[in-house]
Amino acid sequence: MNPIFLIAVIVGFLVFLGIFFHYVPFFLWLSAKVAGVHISLIQLFLMRIRNVPPYTIVPAMIEAHKAGLSNITRDELEAHYLAGGHVEKVVHALVSASKANIELTFQMATAIDLAGRDVFEAVQMSVNPKVIDTPAVYAVAKNGIQLITKARVTVRANIKRLVGGAGEETVIARVGEGIVAAIGAAESHAHVLENPDSISKMVLRKGLDSGTAFEILSIDIADIDIGKNIGAELQIDQANADKNIAQAKAEERRAMAVASEQEMKAKAQEARAKVIEAEAEVPKAMAEAFRSGNLGIMDYYRMKNIEADTAMRENIARPGTTPKQG
Repeated sequence: MNPIFLIAVIVGFLVFLGIFFHYVPFFLWLSAKVAGVHISLIQLFLMRIRNVPPYTIVPAMIEAHKAGLSNITRDELEAHYLAGGHVEKVVHALVSASKANIELTFQMATAIDLAGRDVFEAVQMSVNPKVIDTPAVYAVAKNGIQLITKARVTVRANIKRLVGGAGEETVIARVGEGIVAAIGAAESHAHVLENPDSISKMVLRKGLDSGTAFEILSIDIADIDIGKNIGAELQIDQANADKNIAQAKAEERRAMAVASEQEMKAKAQEARAKVIEAEAEVPKAMAEAFRSGNLGIMDYYRMKNIEADTAMRENIARPGTTPKQG
């Protein structure tokens, strides 16, 4: 036989085996048979054609079969993979839920997975509750003293509400709101410091886990610190505001008084101007009276004597003045 032909046959056979084992994972089929999972080579070949990885589906079928979950079919796993789901996590979650006696169906698990939540982590959280530390919550009691509180919330995943339920942020926000309301209802900060469990009891009664993907098991107050005296600061701010208002009103009254005084001075100056103007007309009137013969020399001297006498009386009437000598 021609050696070149023999080499070509061997190479062609090896290529055929490579293509065959790529599209028909024989050893994967063999491991499935050994594990008791019934699947044919044709089905594995068709998975390749449908762009479904057999090395993802078959191990999941083996795991489910070994865990006693015989109701999970190959078609369901393929459909979930083609929908963009995580087949391994769903099967892990179903096996964990089955061992922990948690009611979880395949339809519910796939819905949770497609909703973007980690269904395996949710099952683990149902078995082992998670502790969430809240940030510092600032609240003020009725006596005006501020308290800074930190709490630890123990939650367990609620499988039935994972789809459409609110997340951890909502739980933390609701717990913070409940703490603020509980401290705000206390008559004194001392009462809260003496009975921190009263906050937990009041908050738990509010049903804060409603509509969330979690079930709150407990709320424990981890730390309480005394903050500012908000009541005193508010009183000081109010007193300063009242003082500023009073000062503004006093300044307004002073400005009005100054304006009134300026107005009176202006009126007095105007009156004096009119008097001076009138006095300036007197000599003209007297000259006219002299020319017309209505005023004589004796009348003029008599008028001067009266003015001198009047000026002397005014000087005498002023204290600390010396009468002018005529």
